Amino acid sequence: MTYVNITALTYPEGAEAEIEQRFAARKRAVDTSKGFQSFELLRPVVGEDRYFVVTRWDSREDYQAWLAARSGADHSDDVRRGMSIEVLGFEVVQHDD
Repeated sequence: MTYVNITALTYPEGAEAEIEQRFAARKRAVDTSKGFQSFELLRPVVGEDRYFVVTRWDSREDYQAWLAARSGADHSDDVRRGMSIEVLGFEVVQHDD
């Protein structure tokens, strides 16, 4: 069953360009990970102030394996600069094209 991970990014005012530049420059290493399907960065427009990073995976296990493999990722600089991260996970129960 497809697993969708959504990481919600709360950021200080004025950091929008930095967030978008950081993701535009991402190394794309995740793209070759087992089970990876897609990546999206969503900019808030209506009803929300956070950016959402959305990735799709073949399974939750594939996502967790990728996450474990990057255990060295450190967001302490982001936290010191007023950014926070909330991780949400979903299984897709219906998808229409």
